[in-house]
Amino acid sequence: MEFNVQKVDEANAVVTATVSKDLIEKNLDKVAKQAAKTLDIQGFRKGKVPVSIVKQRYADKLQQDAESDALRDILTKSLEELNIKNEDLVGEPSVTKFDKKDDGDIDVEIKIACKPEVDLGDYKALIPEVEDKDIDEKEIAERLDEMAKSSAPLQKIKRKRMVRDGDFAVIDFEGFVDGVAFEGGKAEKYPLEIGSGSFIPGFEEQIVGMKYEEQKDVTVTFPAEYQSEELAGKEAVFKVTLHEIQEKVPAEIDDEFAKKMLPNEEEATVDTLKEKIKEQLKNAEMSKYYREELKPAYLDKLVEELNFALPTSVIDQEINFALNNKVRTMTEDEIKALQEDASKVESMRDELREDAEKSVKATFIVDALAKAEGVDVSDQEVTQVIYYEAMQMGQNPQDVLKQYQEAGYLPAIKMSMIEDKVITKLLDEKLGK
Repeated sequence: MEFNVQKVDEANAVVTATVSKDLIEKNLDKVAKQAAKTLDIQGFRKGKVPVSIVKQRYADKLQQDAESDALRDILTKSLEELNIKNEDLVGEPSVTKFDKKDDGDIDVEIKIACKPEVDLGDYKALIPEVEDKDIDEKEIAERLDEMAKSSAPLQKIKRKRMVRDGDFAVIDFEGFVDGVAFEGGKAEKYPLEIGSGSFIPGFEEQIVGMKYEEQKDVTVTFPAEYQSEELAGKEAVFKVTLHEIQEKVPAEIDDEFAKKMLPNEEEATVDTLKEKIKEQLKNAEMSKYYREELKPAYLDKLVEELNFALPTSVIDQEINFALNNKVRTMTEDEIKALQEDASKVESMRDELREDAEKSVKATFIVDALAKAEGVDVSDQEVTQVIYYEAMQMGQNPQDVLKQYQEAGYLPAIKMSMIEDKVITKLLDEKLGK
C-alpha cells in the first residue's frame, strides 16, 4: 500500500493513498475467516462454516469490511506519521476520494482536521478596562417597595366602588362557545388582577367598571394560536359575577418586614435587607455589563490579535449551519432561484465565511483560555443549569434534558458555560475582586 501524508498547516492534513487489489483480497480473507467462526448457517455447525460459503453469501458486506480495514490502517499510519493523537482530532476524518480502478486498486484521499496550537501570548493585557458599577439609593428603595407590594396579602377594600385597573376582582365565571359550556372555563371566587394580562385578551378590560354582585356577559375571541385547538379562534361568552374587590396593602418596611424577607437571618434589619438588595442589584448589573459589553469586546480583540490555523472542516460546518438558517428565512421564489443557479449558493457561502471563521476561532481561543486558567464545567453543572431553566419555564427538566441530548445541544451549552466562567474570572481579576 502506497500512501503520502501532506500537512497543509497546523490544523489540516491530506492523505493520498493507493490501496492495492492484493491488500483488499488479503483483508477480505481475514474478515471472512473471522466471520466463519461466529456465523450460524443452516447445515453447518457453528464455527465450522467454510470460508468459501461465507464469501459467497456475504460478498458485498465482506468487501465493505475489507475496504474499511484498509482505510483504518491508512489513517492509523498517517496519524503516527503526523504525530497526531486521537484526542486531538476534530470531528471524523473525511474520505474525499474513493475511486476504484479497472485493475482493482483504489485511489483514496482523506482529509484530517485537528485542534490547532493556540499561542495566547499576553492575553491578560488585552482585557478591557472594567468599570465598577454602583447602585444608587433610589434603585434600592424602588426594589424595597416592589417587595412590600408583592408580599402584601390581599384585603377587601374598605368602601364599595366600581372595579379599577390594578384591582383584584373576586369573580365567578363560566364560559360558553355556541351556547355550550366548555371544559376548564369555570371558576368560583377567582381573584383576577385587572391589567395583569393573565386572561384572554379583552376579558379584563370588560371587568373594569363592574359593581358588587353585578352579573355581566363578557364576550371575547380566543387567539388563533390558543393552546386548545377546540377553542382557538372561537368567540366565547363568559357569564361573570363580581363578588368583591380586593387590593394589596403594602407592608410597613421595618425590621419585622426585613426578618420575613430574610428568614435565615434572625438579627435582620432594614439596613441588612438594603445591603442584600444592593448586592443583588449590583450582581445583576455587573452580569449584564460583562455579558453585553466586555465579553464581546474582549473576544473580538482576541480574535483580531491572535493568529493560528483553523480546521477547514469545522469552518465548512459553521458555514453550512449559517446557510441553512438563512435559507429558512427565504421565500419559495428565492429558494427556487438558488436551486437553479449553484453560483448563488457559493456566493452566499463566501459572504458567510468571514463570520464563520471568527466564530470557530473564538471557540478555540475560549478552549485555550479555559486550559490556561484551569477553568472547567462538569457535566453535572450543565445538567443543573438545564434543570433550573426548565423549572423556571414550568417544563419537565428530564424531558428537556433528553431533548437537548437527542438534538446534540449539550456540547454547545457546556462550551457557552465555560466561556462565561473563564471570561468572568478574568474580568473579575481585572476589577480587583
